[in-house]
Amino acid sequence: MTPGSAREVLAVFLKLGMTSFGGPIAHLGFFHRELVERRRWVSEEQYAQLLGLCQFLPGPASSQLGFALGLMRAGWAGALAAFLAFTLPSAVLLFGFAALLPQLSGPIGVAAIHGLKLVALAVVAHGVMTMARQLCPDPRRAGIATAAAVVILLSGQAWLQLVSVILGGLAGLYLCRDAKPSPGGELHTPHGIHAGWILLGSFFLLLFGLPLLTGAGAEFALFEAFYRAGALVFGGGHVVLPLLEETVVASGWVSADDFLAGYGAAQAVPGPLFSFAAYLGARMPGADGGLLGASVALIGIFLPGFLLLSGILPLWRMLARYKVAARAIAGVNAAVVGLLAAALYDPVWTSAVFGAKDVAIALVAFTMINALRLSVIYVVAWCVLANVLFATIF
Repeated sequence: MTPGSAREVLAVFLKLGMTSFGGPIAHLGFFHRELVERRRWVSEEQYAQLLGLCQFLPGPASSQLGFALGLMRAGWAGALAAFLAFTLPSAVLLFGFAALLPQLSGPIGVAAIHGLKLVALAVVAHGVMTMARQLCPDPRRAGIATAAAVVILLSGQAWLQLVSVILGGLAGLYLCRDAKPSPGGELHTPHGIHAGWILLGSFFLLLFGLPLLTGAGAEFALFEAFYRAGALVFGGGHVVLPLLEETVVASGWVSADDFLAGYGAAQAVPGPLFSFAAYLGARMPGADGGLLGASVALIGIFLPGFLLLSGILPLWRMLARYKVAARAIAGVNAAVVGLLAAALYDPVWTSAVFGAKDVAIALVAFTMINALRLSVIYVVAWCVLANVLFATIF
């Protein structure tokens, strides 16, 4: 991969941060289209490896993936630029959600939000099709992908995503014996194994050390609570919400009504759902809330996932050079395709399609992406305007 600049990463992820509606699964489709297909920052193999690795780890998978892509493109400055540009648009909107919420409560606002869900449907469908073509080129890998999708669809359990990825890797050891280490699939990082161990140590030091500092002040208690939430939740996205509710509502920091109002606003903004932490931190009582509380909560919930990923990447790079690892990675990549295929149905399809009108709008959007290869901005404009017109005229 040709090195880039932090400014380039900032510009690209700012665009993604302002247009990536639809939740973490949709974000993966947006990333794939923009960074793999259009800009070719990474190969299909590199993207699938990063995605599979992020599925293994706790934390926000789409944000971790964006962080890793920025890291590989422009080093630590690129990683920071990717995080800030992708996260701040939604964090700022949620920080000021009180002014935004009334505009989204009427029929036009509801129709516009539903149009954004149709964008996510088209983007994810295109991403699944493209990745399946590249990563499941034979019946054995197609079988691994199908098995992973069936397990997730029939069980409906988010924790089985991790199990499916692990089983996919084990199946790859036996079914993908022709897979070989690919130079195009190697993950390049600006730091080595020694730095990786330091980052992993920092993750565990904070996880077990922060509870000892909660009595030092409200800011420490707030940071510890959100760091713990980010460090212990697998699946990201909506999975973190029950843990956050237990953390901030049960403790009396935020009322149940305020929590639900903020969660509703989080569905209407682009970017990572973990940005909901900015709203919760801002709602902290007294001087501990506001901008300070939003910043502390936001850093706390994202930091553990980034420390883990940064620490493991150089170790993963070393292991991926071996042929046995290449077979396991091929199986993991196929399983990831299955996970995305399952997510295409639930939650993407089930939350976006309620009739023939939705199918028609989504089909046009899919054609715009797949055949006409138009920018996602035009797809967003089509889905929102078409859905609003159907809601107001028919």
